[in-house]
Amino acid sequence: MHLLSINWNPSEVLLNLGPIQIRYYSLMFIIAFSLGYYITKKIYDREGIEIKYLDSLFMYAVIATLLGARLGEVFFYNWPYYQEHLIEILLPIKADANATLFGFIEGYKFTGFAGLASHGAAVGIIVAMYLYRRKYQYKTLLWILDRIVIAVAIGGVFVRIGNFFNSEIVGKPTNSNFGVIFQGRGEDFARHPAQLYEAFCYVFVFIILWYTYWKTEKRNKQGYIFGLFLVLLWSVRFFVEFVKKAQIDDRADWLLLTGQWLSIPFIIAGFYFMFRKTNKTDIDTNKTVAS
Repeated sequence: MHLLSINWNPSEVLLNLGPIQIRYYSLMFIIAFSLGYYITKKIYDREGIEIKYLDSLFMYAVIATLLGARLGEVFFYNWPYYQEHLIEILLPIKADANATLFGFIEGYKFTGFAGLASHGAAVGIIVAMYLYRRKYQYKTLLWILDRIVIAVAIGGVFVRIGNFFNSEIVGKPTNSNFGVIFQGRGEDFARHPAQLYEAFCYVFVFIILWYTYWKTEKRNKQGYIFGLFLVLLWSVRFFVEFVKKAQIDDRADWLLLTGQWLSIPFIIAGFYFMFRKTNKTDIDTNKTVAS
């Protein structure tokens, strides 16, 4: 064993409850959502927003994240497969000729949270916040986005740790003694732990957003923190992709990987929101008003 490499072959399953498996990946999502709720509650308490709005916001965010991420995986990465397995798009199951689901449904196995794309989750959250704002008319859409992305950033840390537990979204071979040997994938060579690179960088994205909100007046420029989030998080994604294994083998020889092409529009949009010309309606006065 090389001193600079780590052999990684953990069990993906934390707990078996009959036919249902609780996986580490699912646990990471639970931690992400719970921590996100706590962080957003602190922000809403500071702003004097009633807790009833936060509870509804949380439900919109959870559903949008999971649904958007799933549809992103389907349409951005694996449509050729899912067009032949439509039942698997929204159900946490996967075709397996050797498996039996719940003890009596043959040909399928329970997978839990699997096959999710962060770009789809981002689109889903933005759409959900628009719908949420139409129903609960306090503050503005940009005001809400400025605050919820702080929680999203720290959530991304735990999602990537979950990917590491699943030995998925792996990096390219390091061609050296440094790296992680994903033995669960049947490999005996070291790869870049790209999931951990992203998780580490997302910690700093969260810290920057948190500091900007709590310690600067930029929180009063509606759209600024949202734009900063888009620039920082998707720039991290863009650059880490250079050491990632292509998720679609047929796209490995593209000039940029799929994740990089999908990140560019978010980064451009982020710069727009950060540096757009503002007027009086773009400056939050900390009053709970509809607009």
